[in-house]
Amino acid sequence: MSDPFLVVGGGPAGLSAAHALAASGNKVVLVEKTDILGGAPIHSGYAKLVPSGEWAKDAIGSMIDRVTGNPDIEVITGEVVQSFEGAPGNFTATLKGGRTIKTPSAILCTGFTHFDSVNKPEWGFGRFPDVVTTSQVEQMISSGAGIKRPSNGEQPKRVAILLCVGSRDRQIGREWCSKICCTVSAKMAMEIREEIPDCHVYIYYMDIRTFGLYEEIYWNSQEQQKVKYIKARIAEVTSDGDKVIVKGEDTLVKRPITIPFDMVVHAIGMDPNVDNMTISSVFGVDLHHWGYVKRENTYGVMGATSREGVFVAGAAIGPETIDDSVAQGAGAAMSALGMLRALTPA
Repeated sequence: MSDPFLVVGGGPAGLSAAHALAASGNKVVLVEKTDILGGAPIHSGYAKLVPSGEWAKDAIGSMIDRVTGNPDIEVITGEVVQSFEGAPGNFTATLKGGRTIKTPSAILCTGFTHFDSVNKPEWGFGRFPDVVTTSQVEQMISSGAGIKRPSNGEQPKRVAILLCVGSRDRQIGREWCSKICCTVSAKMAMEIREEIPDCHVYIYYMDIRTFGLYEEIYWNSQEQQKVKYIKARIAEVTSDGDKVIVKGEDTLVKRPITIPFDMVVHAIGMDPNVDNMTISSVFGVDLHHWGYVKRENTYGVMGATSREGVFVAGAAIGPETIDDSVAQGAGAAMSALGMLRALTPA
């Protein structure tokens, strides 16, 4: 019996890669460092996904079920790979707990880390309770608790969503666009309006990047739910003791703004996985200069890294949508199978 393929990371990309490999008649070992599968959508309690509108617990939950229910896939949670030695077709992975796994190839689906808004202190997170993140609002919605001001438990009447928090910001070393924040914010603004029809929602932006078919969400948020978009440069977020005050400049009309809100939401970006330096060392793969796992031969071998036999997929390579992460996971699986076939004598 041939050795199982190794998939590292149990988020959307890893679940997709494991399923694709097993569906092709192969054994798989999936190693996830936390105690549960599902990646950020499950760990962070995402609500409805874009563009499908499906609840994350249902969409990702079905992916988890088809992996955990497949006898050809062994799932190991609460573990990490401590060493990875050998050559394509004949690697040995050693887990922190001591177990060794012989494998022809590894697929890294190790995801990302949400930006921590405490690194943008002038925008009020950590100082004022009614300054929250998109992840926190997602949890309010998905838990069924409802959208409430953390300070007093009341429904907000005015909400500001600030885009590009931890993205496109050279001052704090985050030069990249996080790709999905604009769309998620537009979706979230509509969800707030649907739950609280008399709440006024404003999105403050530098640019709007709802690429491709996501543009429909941008227009629907304005035309159907009357979300207001303000092109602005935010200077600081303060408080008068009750309201949260957004100060800055409306860059279209070139005038200062000082506007009170009941709640301010940071649209937080996607950082490289905090473990990427360790992952790079263990698996012998190069990192992009921004800290993500670097892809090689992009248009030749899907998911190739700097080390032959080790592939990568999803947000490990940079900010990514769930849909594209799923596709990349399956693509990297096919690359791993193709490599093994090329190594196997006819």
